[in-house]
Amino acid sequence: MLYKYNLRTGTEGFYDVTAQVNESVRKSEVDNGICVIFCPHTTAGMTINENADPDVVSDMLFAFKKTIPNRPEFRHFEGNTTAHVKSSLMGSSVTVIIENEKLVLGTWQSVYFCEFDGPRNRTFYVKIIEG
Repeated sequence: MLYKYNLRTGTEGFYDVTAQVNESVRKSEVDNGICVIFCPHTTAGMTINENADPDVVSDMLFAFKKTIPNRPEFRHFEGNTTAHVKSSLMGSSVTVIIENEKLVLGTWQSVYFCEFDGPRNRTFYVKIIEG
């Protein structure tokens, strides 16, 4: 089962999409399996990280900005090379186990859509595989 979601993002940020992923799991009625959450964009990504302290997300964005600054040597004509690099480092998908009709996430974990080149209208997909 494949579910598609749309998201309007700001300039740069992490967006908690766990509720949408949980919705997909509920709709699928799959007891046990895996859930793949996929971002089809080259300047955005997906990750799983802490949801309890918002400073974690702020710190991650700060670390990305310091680690991957915009450089005059970058040649990509659109000027968003840093977003492409961040996207490649973050990755385009995450996989979560489904057990007893629920996502197997740690106590403090959430699924995040990571925007590196907004604002944009974005899409992400949730694929539920029974097994």
